[in-house]
Amino acid sequence: MRVPIEMPKLGYDMTSGSIVRWLVSVGDAIERGQAIVEVETDKVEIEMESLHSGTLLEIVYEADEDRQIDVGDIIGYLDARE
Repeated sequence: MRVPIEMPKLGYDMTSGSIVRWLVSVGDAIERGQAIVEVETDKVEIEMESLHSGTLLEIVYEADEDRQIDVGDIIGYLDARE
């Protein structure tokens, strides 16, 4: 099942964030709870964990600390096993 990976809301007033780096590549197997991407807000840098196990199908936004991505925007897709 193709599941979107969305830019998370990491704080009450967060409206956007940037991708510092992807910790996995397209085609990599991912386990639920595994850190997959490092996200930066104006206050913090944090690793985002996958909500599903599966395979990373697509990266929509590459790492670019200058590009602001709105909370809820799709940043990638996962082929979920569960």
